[in-house]
Amino acid sequence: MTEPGSSLEKKYRVALILYAGLAILSWFTLDARIPIGGRLVEMKFIPLIIIGGFALRTMVAMRAEKIRQKDSR
Repeated sequence: MTEPGSSLEKKYRVALILYAGLAILSWFTLDARIPIGGRLVEMKFIPLIIIGGFALRTMVAMRAEKIRQKDSR
C-alpha cells in the first residue's frame, strides 16, 4: 500500500487541493447565465462539474494504484 509520506501520496494531496482552489476561484469569478434547454443556467456550475470530474478521476486512479500496490505484495 502507498505509504503516507510517499511522493505519490503528496502529489495526490496537492492535486486535490488545487482542484478545490480552482473550484473556489471559478465559483467566485464566474457570474454569467446561459440558456440551456430553455432554462437559464448559471455559468459557475459548468466548470464545477468539469473540475469535479477531474477530481473524481484522480481519486479513482489513486485508489487503483493502492490496489495494484497491495496486490503486488
